[in-house]
Amino acid sequence: MPSITEPKLISGNANRPLATAIARRMSMHRGVNVELVDARVERFNDAEIFVEVFENVRGEDMFIIQPTSNPANDNLMELLIIADALRRSSAARITAVIPYFGYARQDRRTKARTPISSKLVANLIAEAGIERVLTMDLHATQIQGFFDIPVDNLYASPVFALDVMHHFKGQMDDVMVVSPDVGGVGRARELAQRIKAPLSIVDKRRGKPGEVAEMTVIGDVTDKTCIIIDDIVDTAGTLCKAAEVLVENGAKEVHAYITHGVLSGPAVERVSNSVMKTLVITDSIEATEATKSAPNIRIVPTAPMFAQAILNTWNGTSVSSLFQNETLAPIYEGMYKGA
Repeated sequence: MPSITEPKLISGNANRPLATAIARRMSMHRGVNVELVDARVERFNDAEIFVEVFENVRGEDMFIIQPTSNPANDNLMELLIIADALRRSSAARITAVIPYFGYARQDRRTKARTPISSKLVANLIAEAGIERVLTMDLHATQIQGFFDIPVDNLYASPVFALDVMHHFKGQMDDVMVVSPDVGGVGRARELAQRIKAPLSIVDKRRGKPGEVAEMTVIGDVTDKTCIIIDDIVDTAGTLCKAAEVLVENGAKEVHAYITHGVLSGPAVERVSNSVMKTLVITDSIEATEATKSAPNIRIVPTAPMFAQAILNTWNGTSVSSLFQNETLAPIYEGMYKGA
């Protein structure tokens, strides 16, 4: 049964521009002004986090918008403390909207005496009083099973499919989707099926962590416009190397569509100097000035999708409907006409 209260949004400091864009988009959908709940999320002199909510949230359906990106520990603690403040203020339900879920790459024990940090984070989130999680492109989908609360995992591939069909209109016969490793084949295959393109794989073998020793292209990429698809780009070393290998194997152009632009260290410089024509990322992580000014990096918005997912969660309708082009395309009206 739909709630009788309006959904209310509150944001930490991790990605205020995205939170504001989601609120603005929800205002358009609802026909009423939706604003972020007035609150302060600050640091004491010793870097302890302090949260104060200035509005009454008793009985409200609350959505905390807070990716746990760099600095991951600070942003995670902000999320937990905001949730505690809302719970102690008698909010009816608390949903964490985590566009980028930090610690997702630590989803299993790779060797003896190592943690499964993503499971620990899942426990912390549930213990803080959060009753539902809304996220996007988890690094490993089995992380949903780490939670004892409902998790809705959105996918960027439907938005990427619209973007590809718009920007490569008239060239789709030459497009080939490429997975940068064997583990990402499922993600690449989904995009390939959506845009009706063939699939190739770059098989990489590491000499030691963080260093790629050898790359082999599986599939014929000669004269193809290759689109590398992945969930996270961090230092961009592997991505740029994969683009070089594809060009060496005859690819006409190389583009990349990566959901989460972590882009740490020398990543932006590497991408700017690489053979890649474009790197397309989402705004799940707030872009740095260097990222915004990079000539071959483009950012696609996720606010339309998250706004609709929040509304669907609030009124008890399907979130998985956003995986379909027929449902998603109208939400991005004006951006991809003719796609």
